[in-house]
Amino acid sequence: MNTLSAAEILAAGVWQSGLGQVLGGLVVVAVLIGAVWLGFRVRDRESAPPKPDEQPHRPDTGALPGEASEYRRAEEMPQNDGEHRLMPYQLKGSGGTESSPDPPSEEKRKWGGISSGGFGSGGTGHGD
Repeated sequence: MNTLSAAEILAAGVWQSGLGQVLGGLVVVAVLIGAVWLGFRVRDRESAPPKPDEQPHRPDTGALPGEASEYRRAEEMPQNDGEHRLMPYQLKGSGGTESSPDPPSEEKRKWGGISSGGFGSGGTGHGD
């Protein structure tokens, strides 16, 4: 009792012989070639990239737009009366630093504390 029709048997034979796989591969290749061709057509309709003399130029100062260069120094910590602690809303909101017209001294720029190793550096950490 064979319930497969002749077309089903032929289709199963074609798939098993590899002809169906080759035809499927050709369909995929044709779709990829069509996608590349369509991409070329879309790119050809786009405007050309600007020439070097049409490119934007940096300002004469050499700084990037929105870039600021300034020296920062630590703000003085507000003192309390010793009985009440300072609350966050009583502190200035500038992050603990303020602008300074003068560059920091050489002593301020050098780290003079105990050397600590970074994570994975092999150092023993704080208190070498």
